[in-house]
Amino acid sequence: MDAISLFSGAGGMDIGILQAGYEILACLEVDPYCCETLRSAIEREKRNTQVLEVDIRTVEPEILMEKLGLQPGELDLLFGGPPCQAFSQIGKQNSLDDERGMLLFQMVRFAEVLRPKAVMIEQVKGLKSAKNQEGLRGGVLDDLVKALKVDLGYSIVESKLLLAADYGVPQLRERVFIVAIASSEATHSFPEPTHRPRKMGLLDLPPYTTVGEVIKDLDTPAPKNQIVSPENSHMDVTPAGDRRRIHGVPEGLWLSSQRHLPPEQLCNLTKKDTTKFRRLSNKEPSITLRGGEIFFHPVEDRILTPREYMRIHGYPDEYILKGPIRSRSGRVRFLDQHRQVANSVPPPVAKVVAESIKRTLEQCQKSSRCMVID
Repeated sequence: MDAISLFSGAGGMDIGILQAGYEILACLEVDPYCCETLRSAIEREKRNTQVLEVDIRTVEPEILMEKLGLQPGELDLLFGGPPCQAFSQIGKQNSLDDERGMLLFQMVRFAEVLRPKAVMIEQVKGLKSAKNQEGLRGGVLDDLVKALKVDLGYSIVESKLLLAADYGVPQLRERVFIVAIASSEATHSFPEPTHRPRKMGLLDLPPYTTVGEVIKDLDTPAPKNQIVSPENSHMDVTPAGDRRRIHGVPEGLWLSSQRHLPPEQLCNLTKKDTTKFRRLSNKEPSITLRGGEIFFHPVEDRILTPREYMRIHGYPDEYILKGPIRSRSGRVRFLDQHRQVANSVPPPVAKVVAESIKRTLEQCQKSSRCMVID
């Protein structure tokens, strides 16, 4: 089955789609470092996927379709995770008043021309309550569903909030997945969890994977100034000041909770600063990885490396990130390696959702009812 990737980022969603058995014809992504990462993976895996380093708003779907030799209705899957900042609960939540919020409907613009058999979209939890231009709470999701179902004719349009830890990813990351499928004969079901919280004690499913389980076998990271393979990504770039400030913070806790520490170590942190100078726990899944704050190692006085982030996100070890590695307090114009991971979809989650779509497409192919009707 053929697919096209929009808002590809570092390729987390792409990895899952490929693992589910699809062939990706093209990736559209604006960030140059992410495009380097994507090209590196394509070259290593000897795929024919094209990478278009473009602002998606400047791309005409008709021209893309012609370039790829596609006719309307031939593409099996159009997928992507548009920028989430406009809907994120930790942001300003400007929704469609933020130009990044409108990027969500680029998925609809491309689907209208390509007429893929299925569409798969990933977004933050805040999309469920985001207000549309009429001010209706949850209106953005309602408008998206209407555009896919009523305007474009997809008979199956479903959304569900999925927790990455339920699918073996050591991270308590919640994201909304929207699936649209052109079928009047088949049915679609989102994947059932493969893991459960340890406290539930269910014998039929293994417990959540923990941070300690996925990073314990990694070697000591290379120091910042040591020349290492650019394919490593397991490099310690922690500033000396950050090492001093995290020292004494127990595993699984954060600096502002340790009010007994010296004022010069706490600085101006308040009790609300629960993600700044935060250690993860070896015994639990991570909280959601973030692009703004890099979390600290459970027991060592350093921030986690990009390779450790990749393990926590469910990336395979052979995957290579390109671009700079910033320190916790550093700045990089485009997406550094930590943010490439934190902004991406965990591959195992993308894989199980893509597999659920594939099962539905296989059902409707048998009945020859798998095309959007104009």
